[in-house]
Amino acid sequence: MNLEFPVKRRKSRSVKIGDVLIGGGFPIAVQSMTTADTRDANLAAAQINALYDSGCDIVRISVLNHDAGDNLKKIRELVDPSRPIVADIHFQYKLALKAIEAGFDKIRINPGNIGAEWKVRELTTAAKDKGIPIRIGVNSGSLPEDILKKYGHDSPHAFADAAMREVAILESMNFEDIVISVKSTNTQTAFWAYQMVAERCDYPLHIGITEAGTLETGTIKSSVGIGAILMTGIGDTIRVSLTADPIHEAPVAHKILMSCNLKEDGVEVIACPTCGRCQIDLIPLAESIEKKTAHLKASLKVAVMGCAVNGPGEAKAADIGIAGGDGMGMLIKKVKLSHGLKKKNSKRNFLLKSKQ
Repeated sequence: MNLEFPVKRRKSRSVKIGDVLIGGGFPIAVQSMTTADTRDANLAAAQINALYDSGCDIVRISVLNHDAGDNLKKIRELVDPSRPIVADIHFQYKLALKAIEAGFDKIRINPGNIGAEWKVRELTTAAKDKGIPIRIGVNSGSLPEDILKKYGHDSPHAFADAAMREVAILESMNFEDIVISVKSTNTQTAFWAYQMVAERCDYPLHIGITEAGTLETGTIKSSVGIGAILMTGIGDTIRVSLTADPIHEAPVAHKILMSCNLKEDGVEVIACPTCGRCQIDLIPLAESIEKKTAHLKASLKVAVMGCAVNGPGEAKAADIGIAGGDGMGMLIKKVKLSHGLKKKNSKRNFLLKSKQ
């Protein structure tokens, strides 16, 4: 495990997914997955585009059956070619062949349910001919039976061994455009499985906690699990899996990256939790600033502080600081006092003045 400070990202080879490069030191890519029925091409394409607009770098869709498979070419045509689409394939390897033929940018397979080795070899040949990478996606629900018998469901060894077994098949065909994920719903299992895989290969790793839960629970669980893994330097692309509208996933992922100091662009709003010393209406002020700066791509740290104890110090450490007191406040820009505000009475007055 990497215990250096500051944490250095694990060295991995790069893999090209459409116009997006992951691994090799490139920025960590954010992914999500559609919930639309792929048998409705227009609906699926509309959701793909919405997810890109929400902050995704890569979007994955499920391919339920051959009716869905027959729609893949139309879906690809309805989405800008600069926006990569990944086909998620389970059970029927021929669906992967359809996705490759339709011009998809990556295939995701699961070693526990794709079938016999010859099927994996056939789709690997097709992917190699088209220059399309394959993600080996191991998760809790589909580990190979023999590995399950040996280790059980929650052993990180099971996840790592399942992934590396599939890697060996692809490598035996001189196929190395590989991405690996070993997602468990157990955060500790996932943490150690990723450590094990990271030590055994240099392929880029897709990080996530599978079946993390509803919007609030899943956000917390994903933040703990994904954040812990990222803080060891492991991770080239991430997905926050929520039992909610997937439009929420990319914003959470970006906030995780920012919290781990792994995102260089965007505004980070630092705000004190407030206490009895707070003399301004801080909560709506902080929420307003966060909302109004959400679209900005510039790398900025904005501190919104509510008292004289920590306020000035925290504000000075940020690019822009707002510190409030009893009937007064100050705006600080790059350590220097930019503007002072004084009002005789009321938290509300300071808030109104600050919004102007």
